[in-house]
Amino acid sequence: MDKLTSMRAFLRVARLGSFSAAAEEMGLSKAMISRHVSSLENQLDVQLINRTTRHLSLTEVGIAYRDRIREILNEIEETELAVSSLNAEPRGTLRLMAPTSFGAFHITRAMAEYRCLHPDVSFDLQLTERSPDIVEEGLDMAVRVGGLEDSSLVARKLAEVRSVVCASPAYLQTHGVPRQPSDLRRHNCLVYTPRAPVYEWQFSDNGEAFTVSVNGNVRSNVGDALRVAAIEGVGLAQLPTYIVGLDIEAGRLTAVLEAFEGPARPMYAVYQHRRHLSAKVRTFVDFLVDRYQPVPYWEQWTKR
Repeated sequence: MDKLTSMRAFLRVARLGSFSAAAEEMGLSKAMISRHVSSLENQLDVQLINRTTRHLSLTEVGIAYRDRIREILNEIEETELAVSSLNAEPRGTLRLMAPTSFGAFHITRAMAEYRCLHPDVSFDLQLTERSPDIVEEGLDMAVRVGGLEDSSLVARKLAEVRSVVCASPAYLQTHGVPRQPSDLRRHNCLVYTPRAPVYEWQFSDNGEAFTVSVNGNVRSNVGDALRVAAIEGVGLAQLPTYIVGLDIEAGRLTAVLEAFEGPARPMYAVYQHRRHLSAKVRTFVDFLVDRYQPVPYWEQWTKR
């Protein structure tokens, strides 16, 4: 059997924890994936994977082999990219991960426009609030918000993530417009539960950060749900402008307390450092930078 294919099959089984998932991703049968892994084990005379009816796990030797062949296959990929037209013309599947709301609202739109320019590129987009391990999960790139810890990765800044307090015009007409953050104690505030502490909103006054305790009758772990509740007049929400900016522009929501806006956080496109970056990653990151800088389109209302 082709050893490189066997190595790639083993890496996918190791990453996905499933022969079936690896088979689906590679377009092969489950039996063929199993044969590739067994072929490696026979050639090496070791057991790479512990198999049970419900669970797969790598042996100690399997972990060491996975880490080594990942480097080898990356070197092979870089060599091929350096001498082939793949590095000149974007094509293939771009696997990326992004925050849930940002990916759904904005990455999907960027993908559609990008594919008009580069129709040979397809996307595998995964949406999650966690920070992925790009190498471990076999991603080409990720969009991350906040500080970066892994110095082995390349990070290009896409935008500043700002949060704004907003409500529907109907809610503000009925309950009044808060003029100071302390006024929020008299309002129904829609609470985002993953934020810690849950019932504290962050603000800044002349560069000095502070928090205000809030309360309300709607909580959710998804910012999109609070956005809809705010549009429907349920209460005030403090959400990133990439979630509510277009609604503010359209008049469905009104921003308040803008003079007390809390500190912004940077958003990055993150990818592995390689000597020969694939055209699909390079051009898509360039496309996002051009699209979101210097002022992203979801914040055009701030220029009024």
